[in-house]
Amino acid sequence: MAQKTDPPASAPAEEPAWKQRAVERSTKAAKLRAEQRVERFLDAAQAIITEKNTTDFTVQEVVDRSRQSLRSFYQHFDGKHELLLALFEDALRRSADQIRAAAAGQSDPLERLKVAVTLLFELSRPDPSARRPLFTDFAPQLLTSHPAEVKIAHAPLLALFTELMTEAEAAGQLRSGIAPRRAAALVMQTVLFVAQSNGVSEDENAHPLEADEVWDFCALGVTRS
Repeated sequence: MAQKTDPPASAPAEEPAWKQRAVERSTKAAKLRAEQRVERFLDAAQAIITEKNTTDFTVQEVVDRSRQSLRSFYQHFDGKHELLLALFEDALRRSADQIRAAAAGQSDPLERLKVAVTLLFELSRPDPSARRPLFTDFAPQLLTSHPAEVKIAHAPLLALFTELMTEAEAAGQLRSGIAPRRAAALVMQTVLFVAQSNGVSEDENAHPLEADEVWDFCALGVTRS
C-alpha cells in the first residue's frame, strides 16, 4: 500500500515590486524629515553655545530657537546631555577631517604625524577667544562621568592617528616593538590631556607648554631617534 505524503508547502508569495518601492520611498522620506529635525536642533544649540560661550543653556531654549516642539526634541534626544554629546562627536569628527587635510600636505610619514600632534594640541587647548566650550567645559566632565561615550566620540581621531602611526611604522621610523594602534591611543590621550589642562596654573610666572614641546615628548616615546 502506497504511503501517503503531505503536499509540498507552497513558497510564500513575494510582495509586489510596486509595494516594496512605495514602502522604501516612504521610509526614506521619514528618515530625511527626522534628519532635518535633528539638524535644526543641533544648529540651534550650536548657535546658543556660540552666543553665550558656554554649554549652560536649557532644552527649552533650544526648542524655541529651532522653532520645533518639545515633544519632537524628546523623540530624537533623551535630554540635554545626549544633545551635547552629538555636538561633541560632530566637533571631533570635523577636527579629525581638518587634521587629516593638514597632514596630507606632508610627504614624510613622521612629518604627517607631527602635524597631527601639533594641530590637535592647538585645537584642544583652552582659548577664550576661540569660543570652544564643548572642549573646555563639556569634555572634561564627560571624561569622568561617561568614559565609554568619550571613547566612541574619539573614534575618528583614534582611527586617524592609528593610520599615521601605521604609515610611520611601514617607513621604518618607529621604534621596534611599537604597536601602532596602542601608540596612537597613548599619543592622542597625552596630547588631549596636556592641551586641556594647559594654562590652568594661577602662577603668573608659569610658562604654558607649547605644541612643539608636546611633539618632542611624544616623538621620544615612539620614534627611532
